[in-house]
Amino acid sequence: MEIKKEVLELNEEVIKLRRDFHQHPELGFEEFRTSQTVMEYLDKLGLKPKQITKTGVVATLYGKRAGLTVMLRADMDALPVQEENEVSYKSVHDGIMHACAHDGHTAMLLVAAKILCRHRDELAGNVKFVFEPNEENVAALQMIEDGVLEDPPVDACFGIHLWSTLESGKMAITAGPVMAGMNHFDLVIKGKGGHTATPQNSIDPILTAANVIQAVQAIQTREISVLQPTIIMFGQIEGGTASNIIPDKVTIKGTMRFLHATSEGEEGPEHRFERIVANTCKAYRADYQLDFVSGHPTLVNDQALTEVVRSVARKVLEESCAAEKIVSYVSLAGEDFSEFAARVPGVFYFIGAGNRQKQTDFPHHHPRFNIDEDVLKLGVEMHVRTAMHYLNREHNMEERG
Repeated sequence: MEIKKEVLELNEEVIKLRRDFHQHPELGFEEFRTSQTVMEYLDKLGLKPKQITKTGVVATLYGKRAGLTVMLRADMDALPVQEENEVSYKSVHDGIMHACAHDGHTAMLLVAAKILCRHRDELAGNVKFVFEPNEENVAALQMIEDGVLEDPPVDACFGIHLWSTLESGKMAITAGPVMAGMNHFDLVIKGKGGHTATPQNSIDPILTAANVIQAVQAIQTREISVLQPTIIMFGQIEGGTASNIIPDKVTIKGTMRFLHATSEGEEGPEHRFERIVANTCKAYRADYQLDFVSGHPTLVNDQALTEVVRSVARKVLEESCAAEKIVSYVSLAGEDFSEFAARVPGVFYFIGAGNRQKQTDFPHHHPRFNIDEDVLKLGVEMHVRTAMHYLNREHNMEERG
């Protein structure tokens, strides 16, 4: 049976799965229901799914012929966001929703697994299905430490992100850096509390914090080339209990994002950040504590594999309209798929899910975020064809060699 026809026949199933996941969102490492649903689905396919990294799931489909192993990955966690959509599958959990399309990613990979299982006899190699928990807080590295890239060892990895700011039906497939490396930081500036009538007897952490926030902007405008995008953003500031009291500390939290790698011997963004924090605090007689609590490297797509994905996309979209629908795209959003792609060749690409008429063009992490479900079938077909094309292409190359 032709792949596209199989995908279309399972279109209602992938939508039903996606809506079920959307209606029952779970935060990182709390994906108990989601994980159980995934395990049961894969078990019915004849696979042997295993729990990994708390609530993660991994299962491997072994092809009829020996060969390489390709990994297909989806993320499962939701966000602490109160949903404002009025849809039949609205989140049943207050303050939690799928506002980043992970529900769609999980559904697409499950249905792709079903189709690939039907074509086991055509595979020269293995397909490892990985369902990652807690992607929003960088669980990929933990999965790697728990052996997700081993037994059997992974030779290439692929991931898809449904993207609401990209028009439905378009695909963004780009070689090189495509998503930012990122670090979350917690900074505590420690001063000396007192009365606002006698500031000379205190060490003001609020004034110090204000100057730190201003000073570190020089990193992205004066220390690193504008051709190497770097963003330092502060998302949370806490300090003080009353208008007439100088607090003894201020806590600042934020993120640092960059679309480049640090050259050998070069001072990295984190070191530049701490240098400015340390010297600014010293100037204002304050102390500090700085912690980089989580992060991941820049996501860099392998050049050769990007061409493989592009060739598959042309087939999925049909050659006649592929030229206008396959585009390049780079984002400063973070994505911990970079941890996988830093260890084995990989490609992470985007499928547009934004449709203004369907009101699915709200940005990711917005309380009205939603996806155009008509594109789910594109993701399923891309997963299936990419795995089959990669494995059989590599097998044929080995035979010719």
